[in-house]
Amino acid sequence: MREHADEAKKAAVDKNLHPEAVSRALELDEQRRQLITRAQALKQERNQINTLLKSKRSADLIKQSVELKQKLADIEPQLKQVEAALGDLMLQIPNIPLPEVPIGKDSRDNKQVHQWGEKPKFDFKPRDHVELGKKLDILDLERGAKVAGFRGYFLKNDGVRLVMGLMRFALDKLVVKGFSPMMPPVIDRRSAFVNTGHFPWGEKEAYKLDEDETDSQNDYFLAGTAEVPLVSYYAGEILNEKELPIKLAGFSPCFRREIGNYGKDTKGIFRVHEFYKIEQVVICRNDIEESRRQHEEMLAISEEILQDLGLHYRVLLMCTGDMGEPQAKKYDLETWMPGRGDWGETGSDSIMTDFQSRRANIRYRAKEGLKFVHLLNNTAAPSARLVVAVLENYQQADGSVKLPAALVPYVGAEVISPK
Repeated sequence: MREHADEAKKAAVDKNLHPEAVSRALELDEQRRQLITRAQALKQERNQINTLLKSKRSADLIKQSVELKQKLADIEPQLKQVEAALGDLMLQIPNIPLPEVPIGKDSRDNKQVHQWGEKPKFDFKPRDHVELGKKLDILDLERGAKVAGFRGYFLKNDGVRLVMGLMRFALDKLVVKGFSPMMPPVIDRRSAFVNTGHFPWGEKEAYKLDEDETDSQNDYFLAGTAEVPLVSYYAGEILNEKELPIKLAGFSPCFRREIGNYGKDTKGIFRVHEFYKIEQVVICRNDIEESRRQHEEMLAISEEILQDLGLHYRVLLMCTGDMGEPQAKKYDLETWMPGRGDWGETGSDSIMTDFQSRRANIRYRAKEGLKFVHLLNNTAAPSARLVVAVLENYQQADGSVKLPAALVPYVGAEVISPK
């Protein structure tokens, strides 16, 4: 960061953060280096005196040795305090956006890359997924709220088969594309959330476990995405370049408090506290052009999934103010949802460069020596939102839903009919 201080400050401003963290971190870094230099000089001086004491002991030399030992002891707590403060500040400094990322404050400044497909045309008044779910007896929001509170829901009957079919359909496609399927743990240590960059910025969005008698630190949280455990799968390890790229597809339940979205999307299951998702994570060489290629490949897979489902969607290049702190570049995929009369996000595809790998300490052996890997992630299939999209786009006049051909073998039915 010393060599890229201006870029780091600009990145903070462009991402609606305060650049003071960068300036303060540089100040603490300088204090740290001065303390280390001072400590090294004192150790060297004391070692010289101790060498003399082996051949000639005198009160003056003993006094000097004791004084130097005390000076070293005084520096140690100062150094620990500075290093702790520096570590906290470094976690507040965002990744630097790539040059092609548009600078902007919020979603209004995102740039549409392209659209695919067309909005469905109905010769009847279309229903939203809430009405359809009730009519088809596949969604129970009232009992969901009774049991789980706000944003709680039950999927049942063909709704369960639809979710499982969507997940299996997407997972099978990813396996064919060279991704290794994973079912990761979602009760994860704080370090895993720090490694991805979800903490400190998104800590308020994570559910924290209240008690765990097996761990005195009791610092476990529920992951909101398989990205959290998958990024830390190789934490602290050194990989071989020939192993790269490594492509992982994580299937997991996801838990999100949605504190930052209070009062938003309160109807139905578009925004909920828990759902299932398949997430892609790619680990590749520290080469920005390689990262760009992997980024576009993951986008193509997500588009292929939506195209196979026959869903009208658009791709957005996110601006600096709406892309997130850890991202260097990010696409969002938004699918048309007739019940909303608007687009709804169904995927995010991000380049993280070495932002996460430095936190997780994931390196590889290159010809030039050890390097930090680049990491990318992408939403392949979010269960609840794809259910919304399928129900609303494929509804029929009688309230039934004719499933897209790609899902029929996975769901075991061509039509979900009212009960």
